[in-house]
Amino acid sequence: MQYPSENIPAQAPKLLDQVRGKIRLKHYSIRTEQAYTDWIKRFILHFGKKHPRDMGAAEVEQFLTHLAVKGKVSASTQNQAKCAILFLYKEVLELQLPWLDNVEHAKTPRRLPVVLNRDEIQAILSRLTGTHWLVASLLYGTGMRIMECLRLRIQDVDFKRHEILIRDGKGFKDRVTMLPVSLATALQTHLVAVRRLHENDLTQGFGAVYMPYALERKYPNAAKDWMWQYIFPAGKISTDPRTQIQRRHHVQEQAIQRAVKQAVRDANLTKPATPHTFRHSFATHLLESGYDIRTVQELLGHSDVSTTMIYTHVLNKGGKGVSSPLDRIMSDHKM
Repeated sequence: MQYPSENIPAQAPKLLDQVRGKIRLKHYSIRTEQAYTDWIKRFILHFGKKHPRDMGAAEVEQFLTHLAVKGKVSASTQNQAKCAILFLYKEVLELQLPWLDNVEHAKTPRRLPVVLNRDEIQAILSRLTGTHWLVASLLYGTGMRIMECLRLRIQDVDFKRHEILIRDGKGFKDRVTMLPVSLATALQTHLVAVRRLHENDLTQGFGAVYMPYALERKYPNAAKDWMWQYIFPAGKISTDPRTQIQRRHHVQEQAIQRAVKQAVRDANLTKPATPHTFRHSFATHLLESGYDIRTVQELLGHSDVSTTMIYTHVLNKGGKGVSSPLDRIMSDHKM
């Protein structure tokens, strides 16, 4: 006997659901998922909910121009919108259209990174406490990006070798950096408190952490293992927006950003320093200390040494080693 429901064709998933599915298949971060779906939604709404299949290069160019002229967005924001739209066409709709490769990137200004001197670094760190201080110290002491630091698991730190394994960094690349000797004891003390928190979660029926890729299905009990726990767990249990599972995530980057911003204010610094400034300062100070640029490149995880070369320009800025002609006049005038 055939039931009526068997004759009803399965409804195709909505376009944004298809986008989310493809993003998760490629293991992109949830932040990328949110950004891409937001840009694709804005693109579609901009043209009155017209389906992307019925649009082409003209609409993409018009939308990107609208963002720059009317929205006054930065070049990097405009390029993110472009990447989201091209992802939609190439990966989701699977349309190999020749105009896709001809859509130009907005030119991003080539700016020198903000770098703090050692006194300024100390001034900021001395105004941070607890987890905020430990995270900021690791950012400066290792050159990690903020999300690389917050996503660290217990198994990623080797205290005997004084090494930190950074998994799935930018470009899905693993790399190894140093664990500053001066932070080893503080980090071990911190992990004692983290373990107590984890054991308390287990007694309350929680204690499972997010597992990357298919590891949660392959090793269903591993999510509660100590080795997989975040080094910097969040202060409370929350609901995973993708799976709706309640568990403890890692500390949110906004909390670190706010703490560093306040410390910069309290230190009366005039430089626009952020957590990422610690990474810039790490690289610059290593080069100042005589380390070769290839070593710094490897520690930062840059694919191309030309990216690391920006810090050599920082070292040379301001005409170091060059006397101003004004100083010569003033000196002669005093004689």
